[in-house]
Amino acid sequence: MRGIPVASLVIGIASSPAERRHLARTLGGSPALLIVSSVEQAREFLGVTEKPPVTTVPPLARTATAHAAEPAPAVPSTHLAVDSDRRVLCWRGREVGLTRLEHAFLICLTETPGQVWTYERLHLEVWGNKHLGRGSDMHSVVRRVRRKLARLNASVTVHAVRGVGFRLAPV
Repeated sequence: MRGIPVASLVIGIASSPAERRHLARTLGGSPALLIVSSVEQAREFLGVTEKPPVTTVPPLARTATAHAAEPAPAVPSTHLAVDSDRRVLCWRGREVGLTRLEHAFLICLTETPGQVWTYERLHLEVWGNKHLGRGSDMHSVVRRVRRKLARLNASVTVHAVRGVGFRLAPV
């Protein structure tokens, strides 16, 4: 196969529109770039059937809020993890499945536990637009995520900061 040029392909996996835009900006100089929203899409493109080991978001750590009008309570270190490959929420060995929107919402909140995410920023990151409407779409996701956290008996929940947004906080 001498003399045949070998093309490189960079595959970026990002679940939210904002993460995909960031990857496109970061890796935009690559000659061949494919950005997909899930590992399953990448496997389908490559024709691969076996699954790699699970990678999860690191455990929650304490952070201070940057946008809250009220001080954020410290979020204790936990065993809460979001498994993006299988789109599940894990707590102390127990798991619950997540929808695409629940997954993207939790990824935002677990990146910076305790920090308030504004309604506008969450809508941009999770839904990929600035339309807030009446907010029922976001509140529906929050209600489902809270139920799933309660079902796992997690020591954290989604806390509403009135008029501002949401943050991950201890129960």
